[in-house]
Amino acid sequence: MAVYTLKEAQPAPSSNRGLFFWLRENLFSDITNSFFTLLGCYIIYLIVPPLIDWMIIDATWTGTKEEIVKSGARWIFIIEKFDQFMYGFYPEALHWRPNLVLLLCAAFIVAMKYVQHMKIKIAMILLLPVISFILISGGWFGLETVETEQWGGLMLTMIVAAVGIIASFPLGIVLALGRQSHMPIVKSLSVGFIEFVRGVPLITILFMASVVLPLFFQDGIDFDKLLRALIGITLFQSAYIAEVVRGGLQAIPKGQYEAADSLGLGYWQGMILVILPQALKISIPNIVGSFIALFKDTTLVLIIGLFDVLAMVTLTTSDTNWLGFEVEGYVFVTMIYWCICFSMSQYSKSVERKFNTEH
Repeated sequence: MAVYTLKEAQPAPSSNRGLFFWLRENLFSDITNSFFTLLGCYIIYLIVPPLIDWMIIDATWTGTKEEIVKSGARWIFIIEKFDQFMYGFYPEALHWRPNLVLLLCAAFIVAMKYVQHMKIKIAMILLLPVISFILISGGWFGLETVETEQWGGLMLTMIVAAVGIIASFPLGIVLALGRQSHMPIVKSLSVGFIEFVRGVPLITILFMASVVLPLFFQDGIDFDKLLRALIGITLFQSAYIAEVVRGGLQAIPKGQYEAADSLGLGYWQGMILVILPQALKISIPNIVGSFIALFKDTTLVLIIGLFDVLAMVTLTTSDTNWLGFEVEGYVFVTMIYWCICFSMSQYSKSVERKFNTEH
């Protein structure tokens, strides 16, 4: 009877593992790949060190405008105007209110991850916008009223983007279902709205919301400028969300619709419980891409007299005491936009991994 002895597993050859193996496989696999790798390293060498010198090493962080002697970035301008970049013309003594809203939003995101009860989640989703509006605008519970003309900076950018995203998402789903509907009137209205909105630029929608919309109201009715912009942005974004969701609906196999019918589910039950969860999962990358585009498009509110964070840079650099600081302002705003958009992209990837069922 043969006797077998187990041998210890030997480590992989050093040429097939480790950093050098990864470099050889990914960056220096052939002559062409090696050439572009070296070219990329040279371009990085030309760009990154001077950028670091300008932004950090030779930068001016403290002092006054007259004391600047270095040739790097003059971040004292950002420090001096930081409150305007963040809050616009919001009263300084009341900055605690938008700061509290920011903390509530962070707590809401954490709570949504750990709270499992659906009714509690729905209550939180409905209460957060109401509480946030009361805190920022005031006029309730003894809070001082702050008119929307005083809102601005990054606070206004976040408000416009958040309202546009939250409000356009369910409206876009309804429009997508309407476009897929077999009822001629519903389908025609949905198609007409979507194609009309997608056929005009956002700047036109904002002008219509700011100038044309008040014409439909009686004389003496003061329709808030910010509210008009929010309505226009929501309607604009909902048309694009509708097309994204429609693409997800068309990707669902016909057998899923038949499965919902075989379970005795009605139209809305089948859509909510079977079809839409799958369609939205497929559409996550495109939905988040649309939200990122909306966040960047919020800069267009400047044309109707609202001062978002980018508009505040233009406004503050026109100050005669701080002329010539446009570069630092635009670099600062660029970093803000990149950080927020990158965070949204990374969050969408985590959501995709969470709902990935292909394994």
